[in-house]
Formats: sequence, C-alpha cells, structure tokens
Amino acid sequence: MPIVNRIAEFSADMTAWRRHLHTIPELGFECSKTAAFIAERLREIGVDEMHEGIAQTGIVAIINGQGEGPTIGLRADFDGLPIIEATGLEYASEHAGKMHACGHDGHTAMLLGAAKYLAETRNFSGRVALIFQPAEENGGGAGVMVEEGVLDTFHIAQVYGIHNAPGFVEGGFYTTPGPIMAAVDTFHIDIKGVGGHGAMPHETCDPVIAACGVAQAIQTIVSRNHYALDDLVVSVTQIHTGSVDNVIPDTAYLNGTVRTFDPVVQDMVERRLGEIVAGQAASYGVSATLRYERGYPATINHAKEAAYAAEVAAEVAGESKVIADAGREMGAEDFAYMLQERPGAYLFLGQGESAGLHHPEYNFNDAVAPVGASFFARLVERAQPIAGA
Repeated sequence: MPIVNRIAEFSADMTAWRRHLHTIPELGFECSKTAAFIAERLREIGVDEMHEGIAQTGIVAIINGQGEGPTIGLRADFDGLPIIEATGLEYASEHAGKMHACGHDGHTAMLLGAAKYLAETRNFSGRVALIFQPAEENGGGAGVMVEEGVLDTFHIAQVYGIHNAPGFVEGGFYTTPGPIMAAVDTFHIDIKGVGGHGAMPHETCDPVIAACGVAQAIQTIVSRNHYALDDLVVSVTQIHTGSVDNVIPDTAYLNGTVRTFDPVVQDMVERRLGEIVAGQAASYGVSATLRYERGYPATINHAKEAAYAAEVAAEVAGESKVIADAGREMGAEDFAYMLQERPGAYLFLGQGESAGLHHPEYNFNDAVAPVGASFFARLVERAQPIAGA
C-alpha cells in the first residue's frame, strides 16, 4: 500500500501549513505563534480533546477511535534554530536570526496531516495522542513533557516519532532496534593564569599554552582510554582566549561535546576529563575548573516496536526503500526521554539530496510529507484495529 489516497488529496494543505510554519520559527520553549497555529489547525480538523500549555507551549490532542482500546502516541517537535536563513525562499524566515533548519516545520505538518486523516476516518480502536513538542534543539522539551505527566495523564501505551534525513532516498525510511542515537554531554573548562606582555612570557603563567595542552590531551581519551570498537566521540569545539597580538591573556576557555551509548563509558569520560584538566593545570602552573553537563540520554528503540514500525514503513514506501537495521549514529534526540518511559521507536524519513540539517540553506522537502503522514496513519490503524473489522 503506497501513500494513503486521502492524505495525497490534501497534500497541498500540508505544504501550505509547513511553509507558513517555516516563516515563523521560534526557539526553545518560547513558541507561542507556532503553538497557536497548530491549535487552530487542530480545531479545524476536529480533534476530540486539546490540551495546551504543556512544557509552556506544547500541545497534546486526542482523537478517539471506534471502541475500547489503548492509546498510541505520535510525536512531532516544532522549535527552530538560532541560524540566519540563506535559502532565498519566498517563504523564508520572517524572524531575524531564527530558522527552521532541522525540518521541525515538516515534522509538524506530517503529524497535522495524519491528524486530519485519522479524525476523518477513525478507522482504529482506542485513542491517538498527538504530541506537539517545543524545545527539542535545546531544553529537552520531551523530558519536560514526560515530567509534567503527559504519558501517564493520557495513558499512552507506546510512542513513535520521525525525523527527516537529508541525503537518504526520498520517501524511504531507516531505523534500527536498540540504540539509534547517542547520549550527548557538554564540557566547559575555564583556565586561569597570569597574563602579561607577549615579549616577556617568563613573567606570566600562560593560559593559551595550557589550553592547547588540555585540548591535545583530551584526544587521548578516545585513542588510549577506550576500547576502539565501542562508539565514542569527544570533540573540543571552542577555544576562546586573548584579544591582541602582544598580550598574553589571563584566562582561556574550552568547550566541547561528548557522545556515548554506554553509561560506563560516559562515567569514564567525565572522570578522565577531570584528571586531564587537573594534571595539565598543574604542569603549566595555572588553575583550571571543569564543568561537565549531562544532556539527553541515548535514544534506544524497543526491538519489537522498531520491527513493527519498519513493517509499516515498508507498506507505505515499499520494502526496497526501508532499512530496518541501519545501525546507530552519534547525533542526539530528546525523544529518548519518551522511549525511556514507554515502548516505541524512532525512524528517519529520507528527503533526498539537499543541504544538511542545521545548514542555513536547508529546506524540508514537501514531497515527503504525505509519506510521513501515511506512515503515522497506518501505524495507528494496524496497531489498533477495530474489533471484528
């Protein structure tokens, strides 16, 4: 079964919704315009319940099926990124310095499309909970929604989400059982030395040299403290120090990211970072402090639900366009918090060749929105068929 015919009929609506959302990107939890637009569409669609103001601007909408049954959760994130858009599109961002550079506008349009179809047909038992979530990019909105009781309040038994994938075949899907995306941590290192004249370094305790030493030593965590066949990334991404060519500064700052799947490895990295920072500070005669912030946990698909989702995806896209055991990658996703609490799965939907995620020239491919909406719709209909149908 390809794209659901009824969904194909209103694909132009999804395109219009998505492109409007693209013009009004908002950040974090402060997504009031986006939430208002979503709520207006849901009222037009005719959902049975709508609960607003969850995690500040999040929404949960309920569609009742025919007869008793469980509740299945479908999630879309809707926040943007602090990026200056460079697409030149007629529907480019109207909010300076903000952009939908990760396709969350498309995710929202797909879930609205599925909602429209499910509300019209109700060819399922139980209920569907449509979860529209802010603050995926920064803030862990999924975790906040879980903390505020979304999964318990609405008796959600299982939960699914989709992310678009530039560079993967248009309209194809991939997923995997078990870990699919990494945990993400952040480290901050502040170095305090003694500055002075660049021509008289012997009178200083140079934080610049110390910062270079710390950055180089950090690379040994992956190469010398970790089993090579396990996945681990430790990247120094920022070094800030100094302001002029002939002055040795007083301070330096380093920042970076850690990506892991195993909590034991995560603990090792934090410990080794502390040891390296202390040791390098002592060797260069400076003081240094480490702040290690644990972020989103690893996104771990449940095996049974991942296999089921891949079957549904193959029904919609064709078996040749679905990879059910694609393996894991080092990006991170706060949908992990929902999968910690309920069985479910996370999938990627190919959008063909395009600029990459978080790129200023990125744009969601509207042609794949009906594919994603059809996947959500068939996921529900197959998981919760009407008794006797």
